[in-house]
Amino acid sequence: MPEGPSLRKFQLLTSPFVGQVVAKVGGSSRKINVNALNALRLQDSQVHGKNLYLAFVAAEGPLGPTAEETVLQRETDSGASSAQGGHKQVCAPQTHPQDEELQELQHSGSKVPDAADCPGNWLSFHFGLFGSVRANEFSRANKANKRGDWKDPIPRLVLHFESGGFLAFYNCRMHWCSSPRADPASDILSMEFHRGRALDALHAPDPICYTLLDQRYFSGLGNIIKNEILYLAKIHPLTPGSLLALPDLERLLDCAVQFSSDWLHSKLHGKRLHPQIYQKEQCPLGHAVMKATLGPSGGFKRLTWWCPQCQPAVLSGNGDPSPVTE
Repeated sequence: MPEGPSLRKFQLLTSPFVGQVVAKVGGSSRKINVNALNALRLQDSQVHGKNLYLAFVAAEGPLGPTAEETVLQRETDSGASSAQGGHKQVCAPQTHPQDEELQELQHSGSKVPDAADCPGNWLSFHFGLFGSVRANEFSRANKANKRGDWKDPIPRLVLHFESGGFLAFYNCRMHWCSSPRADPASDILSMEFHRGRALDALHAPDPICYTLLDQRYFSGLGNIIKNEILYLAKIHPLTPGSLLALPDLERLLDCAVQFSSDWLHSKLHGKRLHPQIYQKEQCPLGHAVMKATLGPSGGFKRLTWWCPQCQPAVLSGNGDPSPVTE
């Protein structure tokens, strides 16, 4: 499933179409009436965690603020964010200036609008394992299917705009809503991300790898980020958060924010992610990597990779290491 950085890239692809009118629609979706989008104007595009939201209004209705005006207003509203203040990023030694695109994406979507801000309806997109958004191009098959056929993926929704450009949405679930339902304080790529609340969540007695995937506190953080930051912070995935010292939790949180920002930076520049532990047989130091399916009892379980030498198990109060169950 696409994680926060991918969703921010999707938003970047949709932003140039804000203000344009839908001239023609297509796609295979049966969950919504795609024809209802005909002749509507795309008013806004926002991303919250792992969800993309597009606002549509009647074409003859008011345009509302431009994308630039919206970003400037959000910057004014958010001011000098204190959510990240006072905490030094210590995880990744590689540093680079934040691009203007990255800064705009971090501010964009940070304000959850109320009904007064949203005169139109919002179409929510939640992407499957291989979901994507394409602008002015369709996805092409890169291999044959099980039958040996080379069939291009069929988009769930295609929006053709009066400018001549189009957007194609693949492998996604869509539904209409009155406004984006999200808390920007939990979004790891938002300028309003609340570190204090995130640290409180990490300090819970649950295994740390469970907590990291809890979207209530780490919206946009997915399985790839989880595996990578636990390795970077040298923390065993089944370590109860309550056994970790505050500096360790701080470092893990720094890794989460830094890795996510670096991944987004790479996406904006067309670079691929090069994971250190995710789906690897050896860690960068040459140690054998372990793999197990981990998750809460009765909950969703995800494949997890870790290095037993770089990420040693933390002993509990009785001296026993945290158990690993398949």
